[in-house]
Amino acid sequence: MQIDWPWHSGVLDPQGPIGAAERIILFNATSIMLAVVVPVIVLTLGIAWWFRAGNTRAKYLPDWSYSGHIELVVWSIPALVVLFLSGICWIGSHALDPRAPIASQVKPIEIDVVSLDWKWLFLYPAEGVASVNRLVVPAGTPLHFRLTSATVMNSFFVPQLGSQIYTMAGMTTQLVLQAGKPGKYPGLSAQFSGDGFSDMRFTLEALPADKFSAWVAEARTAKEPLDAQGYATLSQPGTAPPGSFKSVAPHLFETIAAGKN
Repeated sequence: MQIDWPWHSGVLDPQGPIGAAERIILFNATSIMLAVVVPVIVLTLGIAWWFRAGNTRAKYLPDWSYSGHIELVVWSIPALVVLFLSGICWIGSHALDPRAPIASQVKPIEIDVVSLDWKWLFLYPAEGVASVNRLVVPAGTPLHFRLTSATVMNSFFVPQLGSQIYTMAGMTTQLVLQAGKPGKYPGLSAQFSGDGFSDMRFTLEALPADKFSAWVAEARTAKEPLDAQGYATLSQPGTAPPGSFKSVAPHLFETIAAGKN
């Protein structure tokens, strides 16, 4: 399966509130580190130039051993860097808790995610449909994901929307994201999972509310249901083209998460 991956579709081009907040943290952390890196580079070049062999004005003082002022500067700057970086990480990790709801006037949509070898299965409990390697969502609506794996550990990641989170067999994780505007955003597994790992990609399509409803209606006319037999076929190792299922077996996600599939 081949999915186009635009060069600009990474974490530095966020298309949702979570991705935008994470980019701010990245920029802030980079700025703090540059406050140390840039002076060190400049001083290294300056010292090398000043103490060059041809500079007769440079003084060599081999008996120098200690300076309290220099020690204060040498230790205080790294301490401040560690303090600022730890503060950013502490505040950001709590503010961007994967399960934390996004403030919105719109009710979140529930989507269940199952990682397979080597494909992604998306279940829509309220709508009663499912899709594989194609995640269709309404733009501007918070997305509440429940995630699990029917095989080895994987990592669900849509770089432009934000946080990646692991899927693990026998466990359920949660993630809240939001696409700020309509568009197509590449998604992938960020955890190596075997031979088909490189093809384990999908497209998140954010649609206006009316077009999302139309997609749900279209999915309900698909040829195949995702019943026990259909899931057994889908769960076999291998890639799969994007597609939809007109219905889903009751409590399928819970059955997979419990390891009973």
